Amino acid sequence: QVQVEESGGGLVQVGGSLRLSCVASGIFFGLYTMAWYRQAPGKQREFVASISRDFNIDYLHSVEGRFTISRDNSKNAVYLQMNNLTPEDTAVYYCRGNRYSDNHRTDWGQGTQVAVSS
Repeated sequence: QVQVEESGGGLVQVGGSLRLSCVASGIFFGLYTMAWYRQAPGKQREFVASISRDFNIDYLHSVEGRFTISRDNSKNAVYLQMNNLTPEDTAVYYCRGNRYSDNHRTDWGQGTQVAVSS
């Protein structure tokens, strides 16, 4: 059983903050790079941020300086702290893991909805 479960989304005003959580089960979490993606209505799914097993981090340019990704291997969890939110951040946010050794990818979870109103 491989499963990720996202939570923490909600409705906020421009400039607000949210912290998303993703908890994984059924994998050796410490071997996986974990990443956040998002998908707005009518658009393709888009990479947002990733953090490797060695804590190397990458961000989508438009969220650089506003979002912070982190992980806690003891909890099998990855987080996305989102500050200074804009309407362009409105989307369903998903997490996914990737294992370097064989490029195994977890299934997509249900996602968590983020809506930013102006």
